[in-house]
Amino acid sequence: MISHDIAKMIDHSLLMPDMTAEDVKNGCALARRFLTASVCVRPCDVALAESMLRGSGVAVGTVIAFPHGSNQTEIKVLEARRAMDDGATELDMVLNIGRLRSGNHDYVCEDIEAVVRAAHQSGVIVKVILETGYLSDEEKVTACRLSAQAGADFVKTSTGYGPGRYTLRDIRLMAEAVEGRCRIKAAGGIRTLADVLAAREAGCDRVGATAIGPILEEAQQCFGK
Repeated sequence: MISHDIAKMIDHSLLMPDMTAEDVKNGCALARRFLTASVCVRPCDVALAESMLRGSGVAVGTVIAFPHGSNQTEIKVLEARRAMDDGATELDMVLNIGRLRSGNHDYVCEDIEAVVRAAHQSGVIVKVILETGYLSDEEKVTACRLSAQAGADFVKTSTGYGPGRYTLRDIRLMAEAVEGRCRIKAAGGIRTLADVLAAREAGCDRVGATAIGPILEEAQQCFGK
């Protein structure tokens, strides 16, 4: 393993509501320096991030129906299309948590599938955020299976703005539930290199993190550039 392998696991999260344009630019510059997998920015910042990262190999991602997942399906699709028009190639969408907990599985699956269909037509990947802090284990498993059935590329633990945080137990549960049909992303509390390595060992392909400087500087010290 080298530090580049760690960097390519990380989506640099730039989602705080009080971030200025200069904060976003600085975050993109940091992602470009370390060559992370992507940045994940607010929808209003997609075009700015695309201009900062063009040609770098760092993907531009954004969030859909963030952070509650309660938007109508057609609004989620509209958000997705606008984000792709602005240059996003990865979409992290929040599933409809209330509908899932109500047992309305058809609605949840069709909601995800609509965004996936729009995204895949343009070669854009979709990560479905479960917000595990609100869910029972049974609901987490159901959410993973519905996401896989709908064609999602990833299932993701949380937004980082809901209750709780990612856990290694949840990652393992999610990995077992999807049975290899989609990949796993952890978010909400990834702060150290040890966190990234533990998530990787548990089955993650990606993690979302804000503190990428310390994480990747430590990775370079441990594994070399």
